[in-house]
Amino acid sequence: MSNSDESNIKVLYVDDELNNLLSFQAAFRRRFDIYIATTATEGLEILENTSISVIIADQRMPKITGVEFFNTVLQKFPDPIRILLTGYSDINALADAINKGEIFRYIKKPWDQNELLNTILNAHEIYDTRSQLKFKMEELERVNNELNRFVYSTSHDLRSPLANIMGILKMAKIDSKPETAPTYFSMIEGCVKKMDVFIHKIIEYYKGIRLENEIEEVTFSQLFADSIEMSHMVNPKIRFTTNVHQQIPFCCDAFRLSLIINNLVSNAVKYQRVDEENPSVQLFAEVNEKEAKIQIIDNGVGIIEDHLTKIFDIFFRSSDFKNGLGIGLYIVKEALNRLKGKIEVQSTFGKGSHFTLTIPNQPVPVN
Repeated sequence: MSNSDESNIKVLYVDDELNNLLSFQAAFRRRFDIYIATTATEGLEILENTSISVIIADQRMPKITGVEFFNTVLQKFPDPIRILLTGYSDINALADAINKGEIFRYIKKPWDQNELLNTILNAHEIYDTRSQLKFKMEELERVNNELNRFVYSTSHDLRSPLANIMGILKMAKIDSKPETAPTYFSMIEGCVKKMDVFIHKIIEYYKGIRLENEIEEVTFSQLFADSIEMSHMVNPKIRFTTNVHQQIPFCCDAFRLSLIINNLVSNAVKYQRVDEENPSVQLFAEVNEKEAKIQIIDNGVGIIEDHLTKIFDIFFRSSDFKNGLGIGLYIVKEALNRLKGKIEVQSTFGKGSHFTLTIPNQPVPVN
């Protein structure tokens, strides 16, 4: 662990002797982010307002022992790792505290600086590992819940056009007039196209969450051109404007970046206003050594303000636009997370939307 990483380690030391606190602060202030308290009450107040990773407490304090303090801390703040300093040997109390999980380790006073340093580093390593595990468990629970919703909604959305096709076929059998056959064929074709789009989105979703990042050089002018070519087939009336400032290489996972651009451009085309005489989509990209900033602006239907915080949730569909699958922007969000990027949305209902993406520029791969 580098010194810059260590400076982010927040350590709380509780001791009723101010000299001990000042001595500790002088010894470790350049390595850690130090907080000190002369009473248990002060220590608890600091824990209420600061994310502490390691707590050190003296065993012998006037109103409460260190073990008792840790027992109180454990009830409200179970995550920080606890270290006890003791100037005398109460083996039974210490053994009981360790067995109950109230302390990670105890150190005799006067403490040895190297021993205490290594103990703090070990304690923080455990804290950091547990935090990562907790995050991964929460992420796994979130993904599992979304997967359950995904399976349920997918089965429903795939069965719906199939049920429509079966209904159309029954109607066609009853209606034997030849002149109505093209109407039925057109209706069936619409259902099949809807299924095809949804299956394509399922494949995108699967690839987006399963495939490992494959870093390669990306040219935004070509990326935009490919996306525009696909969109023109959907709505040839859309007027596209592109502006790319890319004087240096930009590297990231090209597949996920194309997923992001294609889904956002597809939405900009899909959700155009029927009364708009000049439907347009503007694409901008500016690249520097650190990142790429991408903007996608349309003059379409826009997004209701209350929905702006929900549009990236899986299967969320605005009440005004039920034709969407509710998965495109979720794919965008998941792909961006894998690229360590971020997205901002500004939208005015009835006037259009403005998406701004910031994506890190990865190191150029070495052949």
